[in-house]
Amino acid sequence: MSAVEKSEQQRLSVFKTYKLYVGGKFPRSESGRVYEVTDSKGKWLANAPLSSRKDARDAVVAARKAFGGWSGATAYNRGQILYRVAEMLEGRKEQFAREVADAEGLSKSKAAAVVDAAIDRWVWYAGWTDKIAQVVGGGNPVAGPFFNLSTPEPTGVVVVLAPQESSFLGLVSVIAPVIATGNTAIVIASEKSPLPALSLGEVLATSDLPGGVVNVLSGRTAEISAPLAAHQDVNAIDLAGADDVLAKELEIAAADNLKRVLRPQPVDYSMVPGIERLTAFLETKTVWHPTGSLGASGSSY
Repeated sequence: MSAVEKSEQQRLSVFKTYKLYVGGKFPRSESGRVYEVTDSKGKWLANAPLSSRKDARDAVVAARKAFGGWSGATAYNRGQILYRVAEMLEGRKEQFAREVADAEGLSKSKAAAVVDAAIDRWVWYAGWTDKIAQVVGGGNPVAGPFFNLSTPEPTGVVVVLAPQESSFLGLVSVIAPVIATGNTAIVIASEKSPLPALSLGEVLATSDLPGGVVNVLSGRTAEISAPLAAHQDVNAIDLAGADDVLAKELEIAAADNLKRVLRPQPVDYSMVPGIERLTAFLETKTVWHPTGSLGASGSSY
């Protein structure tokens, strides 16, 4: 018997340890807690970190620290980085197809189709980074010798409650538009099916995305989202993964510092998205500037 054959017979499987993704690093939950994640048939898949309030606060600090550099990057550069994420996902399709199949009870072929759609969704949003300003901004006609220009700017730190059922395509569909427009994100993964989101953190870490731009937390959605909705350094919250009761509670908490709130609504994530999620977390800045005159003739421009 060869050494390789002997090794194969004696070898024990190496189980994957899933961790949070915060500030470009992979910490275990500060609480040290985990919870069991099972597939659609109740079979154990892995232990996922059970995030605490401290983990949530750490994620806000990381997102705020990253905001200046990310929002100040050129839209073209952000598009390149989002496309790089799609490239990295393309190389790990088999892993994500397996995780999606387990999470959502899909066949291998259907799960592979979902992963393909998610990769295409990243590419779609990558293409919008340097175009959205042309759609929602522009010059405004005014009655006076002024230039009046409106330009979109990112809102800031955005908390995203990922969809509970669509563990990967829905996840990508709510993260990509937030960061494409220059915001930073704190993502609360699907409570029931967090593994694709935690694996996505590994992809983001190797795709030129600066640490802190996206932070991924797993655990009890209501437990993590409550302190984030009330956090004074969070600027907006997407309630995609909240039920009606939780959404109402979080919206009330978010009102304390006038956060932007995107209410939950029925969405078919398999459909081509519009630009609503791109514009949901943009502010419009309008600048007035006198036109002046050119030379002795006094002609204006």
